[in-house]
Amino acid sequence: MLPDYRIDAPKRPVNLSLNSDLLRLGKELGLNLSSLAEQAIAQAIRAHLAEKWLGENRDAIQAYNRRVEAQGVFSDGARTF
Repeated sequence: MLPDYRIDAPKRPVNLSLNSDLLRLGKELGLNLSSLAEQAIAQAIRAHLAEKWLGENRDAIQAYNRRVEAQGVFSDGARTF
């Protein structure tokens, strides 16, 4: 999930510097380079935010994992598998 990201937000022209061979091949293949750039940026943002969240919550996750290792989970006695 991306914060404040509207799929229908208006487009803005930008200048990018791209590898000329990638640009040529993308055009030859009929790829929508603007769409691909948007997808790649969105994916990079998601990855960055996920890593940031993990960093912010690392201590709590480790504490939970230690507790589960020591005490198990509430459903341990109820599971049949």
